[in-house]
Amino acid sequence: MTLRMPVLETERLIIRPFQSTDLDAVYHILDIELADAHTGAEHAENKAQRSGWLDWTIAGYEELARLYQFPMSDRAIVLRERNELIGVVGFNPAIMPFSQVPDLAAAPAGRSSFELGLFWAVSPRQQRRGYAAEAARAMINFAFATQGLWRIVAATSYENAASQAVMRKLGMTLYRNPQEDPPYFQVVGVIEHARLARPGNK
Repeated sequence: MTLRMPVLETERLIIRPFQSTDLDAVYHILDIELADAHTGAEHAENKAQRSGWLDWTIAGYEELARLYQFPMSDRAIVLRERNELIGVVGFNPAIMPFSQVPDLAAAPAGRSSFELGLFWAVSPRQQRRGYAAEAARAMINFAFATQGLWRIVAATSYENAASQAVMRKLGMTLYRNPQEDPPYFQVVGVIEHARLARPGNK
């Protein structure tokens, strides 16, 4: 198992650890352009608050490795051609009420269970170009190839058609939560490692 995630490169993108010099760019994307979006790195009230998040994120790379933990952290999405930071992608602990989704019931009714969650957020200026799916696919390939994982999930709201489209591009199966609450868990995308998928799961 790789405890430090390497820099990932795709045809158009570099997915790398955040740096302190990324503050202005990531603040503008997450807290100005995407202020009302559920991104997985939620809206900060001001740049100082986002700076604290950035410091915590950077420190976490080493701390997680030191504790022999999975590299569950936020990464910068950067355009290779212009070295421009355009978004965020990462893994987070998805402790959610999966029992609300009939086909995903992995815990008793009313209880939550743990999954590895994948999230992404791309600047509106760079959306509809396939960057989110390209970055997320690189993360999925890394996790399946090096971490021994069998399943990764993502979640969004009913109305977030763009996020659902990314899930489909990634090959995720989408499940609809019949309960509207919580709003960020209304649609769940699931992708399984082909060789490790359990019988009966799709």
